[in-house]
Amino acid sequence: MKTALLTLDYIIDIMHPQGRVARCAGHAAERGVIAEANRAISLARARGWQVIHVKVGFSPSYVEMPQGSAIFSRAAELQALNLQGEGTAFHPELDVRPEDAVVAKHRVSPFYATGLEAVLRAQRIERLVVAGVSSTWAVQAAARDAHDRDYRVLVLEPACAAASEEEHQMSMRQLAAIAGIVTQEQLEAL
Repeated sequence: MKTALLTLDYIIDIMHPQGRVARCAGHAAERGVIAEANRAISLARARGWQVIHVKVGFSPSYVEMPQGSAIFSRAAELQALNLQGEGTAFHPELDVRPEDAVVAKHRVSPFYATGLEAVLRAQRIERLVVAGVSSTWAVQAAARDAHDRDYRVLVLEPACAAASEEEHQMSMRQLAAIAGIVTQEQLEAL
């Protein structure tokens, strides 16, 4: 089955302690999320799976930012999530290579108004392995949208984080209805 690994929002502003909106940084560090993501990336490359890194952000004018959005409302004020700034650079420890696809998104879902679908169709992807932050927002949105587009969806639980362990576990329980929630060992056994 043609598979892609989709990593979500492993960027400085969200994941790094010095990020401007780093609500997931503490939980991600506790869980060792970047090391888990890199382990999955290594497996994906060894298996010939497409690796796709997604980052959320806006142009310096923030013209794409939804005005009524509670989740994005302070981005411009904080100068966070600027696609031309250092905050949307991938976490320095994340293994990103030139052969990987990189998709910028302006909303929570990686499918909304992005080139993600074109990459998936061009590569004839049937199954998506989803990993990222936050479990509550980006991971849920990606899994739900992928499910509704008829992809087989697996969520790599150890490579996901939220604002807290409680929030993360709640998301995993909810997603289990539409996606396989897998460990690294289960992913390796595919």
